[in-house]
Amino acid sequence: MAGYWEIPEGTNCPRKAWITGRLGAALGLIGSAYHIVLYPPNSAVKAAQTAAMSTVTMATLGAVFGLTTCLSAQVREDPEDALNYFIGGCASGIVLGARNHSHIVGSSACVALGLVAAFTKIGKREGWKIA
Repeated sequence: MAGYWEIPEGTNCPRKAWITGRLGAALGLIGSAYHIVLYPPNSAVKAAQTAAMSTVTMATLGAVFGLTTCLSAQVREDPEDALNYFIGGCASGIVLGARNHSHIVGSSACVALGLVAAFTKIGKREGWKIA
């Protein structure tokens, strides 16, 4: 997330979407590598499909989060509010639900990702230390 926190909230939305999309792609690639090692596919083609789907899905979730958070800060005219991050996380959860063709996955991911994002923003703003 190098550079993400330096960009003022509600500005330079394409850059924020690019940064969060790249982070999502990296996490998707790492997750798919673990998946391929733990559950070896029958062929190299299947392994490539698994890696590509996971990477693209996570990159999309990251980009949706970055773009939605930024646009929400612009529309709401309250750039430092954690609700912008909840909205961005929720939008990513909805995309995940659409990807899985499941409204249960979408609604629960909306709440979970929204809360994680909002608490991350609150923690960053207030200087919380995790470790």
